[in-house]
Amino acid sequence: MKNLPRKLNRRHFIRAAVLASPFAAAADGFLIEPNWLAVRHFRLTENPTIRLVHFSDLHHKGDEEPLESVVEKINSLKPDVVCFTGDIVEDTKHLTSALAGLEKINAPLFGVPGNHDYWAGMDFSLPRRSLRKNGGRWLMDDWHLIDELNLRITGLTCEASYTPPEDPNRQHVILLHYPKWVEKLQPGSAQLALAGHSHGGQVRVPFIGPLITPTGVGKYDLGRFETKAGPLYVTSGVGYFMLNVRFNCRPEIALFEL
Repeated sequence: MKNLPRKLNRRHFIRAAVLASPFAAAADGFLIEPNWLAVRHFRLTENPTIRLVHFSDLHHKGDEEPLESVVEKINSLKPDVVCFTGDIVEDTKHLTSALAGLEKINAPLFGVPGNHDYWAGMDFSLPRRSLRKNGGRWLMDDWHLIDELNLRITGLTCEASYTPPEDPNRQHVILLHYPKWVEKLQPGSAQLALAGHSHGGQVRVPFIGPLITPTGVGKYDLGRFETKAGPLYVTSGVGYFMLNVRFNCRPEIALFEL
């Protein structure tokens, strides 16, 4: 008679789980989450009239499939307006293909530069012309009024102090790359401020948070924060920097109903 396998007791189960955990985490971080785009949905008023999509930190590296996936997901949400908060590319050799992909968004796109756009030496006249094709704007310490939506969008460079004019009769959205820059804004200056840059840390340890975040983030590493300027949302971004790894921090786009 063949020997039957022994039952897996509690101690053996815990030991097996502990040994397997690093491999499961690695598989999730390198193989699953980086390609698992999330959509966050926020309804900010009882009777919204505007559908606004926010994404950030594209870091386009010439790989068309991730960009196409992001654009397809944005279009599926049927937004009235789309906002981007910096870091289109790390190398300007990929800028033309990045802009060509973004031009397929079926709504006006408003964007601001990120630190990698500056570091890459980007010619900002290129995104300025590109975004205008669909009615959007590349905003560098400037604002644009969308009359039909009764919405004003201000884009900051986070390079110099800039205070947009007051207009209490219109909803106001402020775009900025560095989340901590929200502390420089005037009290009550926006119905919504949007930022990127942090990537949410890309790797977030449960109950602890991100292992590391770049400068310019402060306490605003991921998600919604109440600030003196108004509500701030910091996205985890759609791309990656250095390593294409994410753990407990999926790439995302966010839909806001205003």
